[in-house]
Amino acid sequence: MNILLVPDKFKGSLTAGGVIEALKSGINRVLPDASTYAVIASDGGDGFLEAVAQYISVEEVQVDTPGPLGRNLRATYLFDPENLRAYIELARASGIVLLADSEKNPFQTSTLGTGNQIMDAISRGAKAIYIGLGGSATNDGGIGIAQALGFHFFDIMGNHLEPIGGNLDKIDRITAPEISELLRDVTIYAVNDVSNPLYGENGAAHIYARQKGANGNEIELLDAGLRNLNKVAEQQFKVFNAQIPGAGAAGGTAYGLKTFAGAHFISGIDFILELASVEELLQKKEINYIITGEGRIDEQTLNGKLINGVLNLGKRYQIPVMAVCGSLDMDKAELKKHGIHEVLEVRDPSRSLEYNMENAAELVEKSIFEFLKKSQRT
Repeated sequence: MNILLVPDKFKGSLTAGGVIEALKSGINRVLPDASTYAVIASDGGDGFLEAVAQYISVEEVQVDTPGPLGRNLRATYLFDPENLRAYIELARASGIVLLADSEKNPFQTSTLGTGNQIMDAISRGAKAIYIGLGGSATNDGGIGIAQALGFHFFDIMGNHLEPIGGNLDKIDRITAPEISELLRDVTIYAVNDVSNPLYGENGAAHIYARQKGANGNEIELLDAGLRNLNKVAEQQFKVFNAQIPGAGAAGGTAYGLKTFAGAHFISGIDFILELASVEELLQKKEINYIITGEGRIDEQTLNGKLINGVLNLGKRYQIPVMAVCGSLDMDKAELKKHGIHEVLEVRDPSRSLEYNMENAAELVEKSIFEFLKKSQRT
């Protein structure tokens, strides 16, 4: 039997690599002759750089830059000097993991630090820059990045605005830089797997701002700010990007990258699967199962995330896909309608959250072992 493993991380418990090792261990206990093929994957969020580094020869570059609240930090990105390509993970300079719970505030956070990383890559001669979106602490519509690129934002009185989420509704005028030959020769890719528009009930603020520290009223204000940013950008630059699927990724950063840097949107999981030559593997090997998963499976899982990309791969090659997760917050029948053959919820409901997170590897191994053992008997 040949099994392809393409899980996401279990956030706070296991890296994608840790999930893979636990799955392998459980599989080998039941099917010692099975061949497993693993892909360290990412949908463009946390772990994007680790996934890229598995498949490309790159150098680490460190940049001193402001974090999401302006505190200076040293953020890493990857550079491929042979092909002049840079790989940046938004969360490294603008991520929610950089803040304590009490500091989360999308009115005050900015993507400026990520913008400085982009400029550093350009200064090194990068001709293509891939920016993994996800895990952001921001809802600034990408204006922090835009300021690093030379754009400036002003209110109706002509005052220069700090590029934070709380100032989006104050923007009255945007000044653009003179695009240098250096910038003109760079292609930027926004790598993510969500399909949300910039604003509205399924937009950046309504879907993601609460987990970044915003309450109900603040979400409405942030949504209004994103609408205002788009209105001004449409009037001045005649660009209409707000409703493009994925524009709402990372608090509207994807929208900002497209509007102010002409970025192309590409699927994170498809990008990594291509780097890992998965299509070539599937053409050469008869894969019997694909196993994917993430820490929590819920309605957002099918909103363009990694698992959805794996499902599309399984459908394309008519290979059954099963998923493992720490917790399941979605009807199994609904998941089956979308093509997930089987779902294994690994948590022990009789134990605490802390126990389940600390013992995630053992629980993953046990779940896949028991599932395969039962399958062997039937």
